[in-house]
Amino acid sequence: MSANTPPSVPNPAAPVPAANIPAARAGAVLTIDLNAITANYHSLTDRLGGVKPSAVVKADAYGLGAGPVAITLANAGCRVFFVAHLEEGIRLRHALNEAGDSNFVHAEIHILGGLMPDSHEALDSARLIPVLGSLDDIHSWKQYCERLNRPLPCDIHADTGMARLGLPPGELDKLESEPSRLEGLNVHFVLSHLARADEPDHAKNAEQLEAFQHVRQILPHGRASLANSSGIFLGSDYHFDLARPGAALYGIAPVPGQANPMAQVIRLQGKIAQLRSVDTPQTVGYGSTHRVEGPARIATVAVGYADGYLRSLSNKGTGYIGNIPVPVVGRVSMDLITLDVSDVPEHLCTVGTMIDLIGPNNPVDQLADEAGTIGYEILTSLGHRYHRVYTGGQKAGAQA
Repeated sequence: MSANTPPSVPNPAAPVPAANIPAARAGAVLTIDLNAITANYHSLTDRLGGVKPSAVVKADAYGLGAGPVAITLANAGCRVFFVAHLEEGIRLRHALNEAGDSNFVHAEIHILGGLMPDSHEALDSARLIPVLGSLDDIHSWKQYCERLNRPLPCDIHADTGMARLGLPPGELDKLESEPSRLEGLNVHFVLSHLARADEPDHAKNAEQLEAFQHVRQILPHGRASLANSSGIFLGSDYHFDLARPGAALYGIAPVPGQANPMAQVIRLQGKIAQLRSVDTPQTVGYGSTHRVEGPARIATVAVGYADGYLRSLSNKGTGYIGNIPVPVVGRVSMDLITLDVSDVPEHLCTVGTMIDLIGPNNPVDQLADEAGTIGYEILTSLGHRYHRVYTGGQKAGAQA
């Protein structure tokens, strides 16, 4: 591959390794404020009135560490968690059991991704609750329950307008005409998912609400859940019995374009590895996409797209030293970025100085705007080469 060929970006959303990189050896420090996550959980609880929020901690709690995040939320009173995949649920169950609190041991963990073939025993063993999204899922789980002679818990997912997972209208009609299909199942929740909740005025929201109300007439079983993070802000009609916030817990604005009511959770600080002064016209980085025309100082920071600092931030991203903005100049490469620090006094900018790549002046949503994406992708792309520090909660200090 040539230097000018756009590289294939690996997916860095795997769980953080147990062994944390020492700060002195890391190119950047990622600080995760567990108190801010707690504050966001309580803020959403207040907005929901008497409805309890659960917590969506899939994708390793959106890249922030499912174990410490879930334990923090459990300490805040959360007893219902949602993940995407079976393996995530098994790991989360282990983390909650290891915390040593009897309340955590009995927390519910729901698997949003449906019922995979041959997963029944693993789900049962780890006390995980599958979200059944088809008649085949329902039939298979029912057969397993009958074999054990136990009505194991499950959820039923009805599709009200996403055309992804969930019972489509035709299968829902079959359940209505053949209610015996659900006999012997312990249905905890009937749920659906909003497609455009982050656009409060879009007609799709009201359409899905009406469709879900119809679902509840057909499936009055258990409790009802519709609202995600943004759905909470659509009003009490969307709240039902349980909300399923994810992104808002981690500081992402639930309603784009409006003031963000959520506390910021993360700070990413990149370490300057090298400084150089340029006094003649010169280009910076792969592809020579930035040209320095006059005197300037360029800082090289040991963070790149392999760490989740997206390549689309080339010549667009903005860091901060204190309150002074320092723009990304040149292409983001695998391990390095370059920033123009000409406006920063020299005594404030030396090798080892930390630059806020995500921080008080450039929160996750701002960086996402610069990258042409959403805050979800920024968080879930955070790499595993950072020195991670958890503050607040019961997981203060660096991850061991």
